[in-house]
Amino acid sequence: MTEELLAFAIIMVIGQFSPGPDMLLLTRTALAEGLKAGALMVFGIVSGLAIHATIAIVGMAVLLEQGGWVSAAVRGLASIYLGWLAFGLLRSTQSEEQRPDEVRKSPFLRGFLCNLLNPKVFIFFAGVVAPFLRGEHPTWWPYVMWGLIVTEGLVFWLLWVWLLQASYIRRLYHCLSRFLDLLFGGALLVLAVKLMIPE
Repeated sequence: MTEELLAFAIIMVIGQFSPGPDMLLLTRTALAEGLKAGALMVFGIVSGLAIHATIAIVGMAVLLEQGGWVSAAVRGLASIYLGWLAFGLLRSTQSEEQRPDEVRKSPFLRGFLCNLLNPKVFIFFAGVVAPFLRGEHPTWWPYVMWGLIVTEGLVFWLLWVWLLQASYIRRLYHCLSRFLDLLFGGALLVLAVKLMIPE
């Protein structure tokens, strides 16, 4: 049982911290807005993870695996939201005076929506959680799985934000901020378009 939990924990770490919208948005926020904004965004992302984990563990993510209007609606919302974030970042590269205030508002909410509206998180959790729920397990097993998902997200994302506060990394970011904002904005836009293309 310990080996099974360890395998689950390792798969979750790899899945959660692979490059995607959460990683892009959090990295840019932690670099541009600092430790506090990055930490607030982590709490938003982890709140989204907690909801995804709950849905996956109780089995409702099967709806999204089967496609249909629910899956299309979630994909559409996610695409619009990522497009809005990308537009804000791309606009912010024009000049400091034109940097939109909305990009800097509510890091918690931006992180929460970015994670919650990402349909790939639903699918990933459904695919990974299902095999670990098969067979005989004690009644506490699903709660431990949920706790692992949330704790890993909180600890490792906070560690990432903290590492990005190193003075040489922040100096480099400020030298290249416009270029990196174009890069982050373009990457979010690509992800938004990709979500709208049926697989």
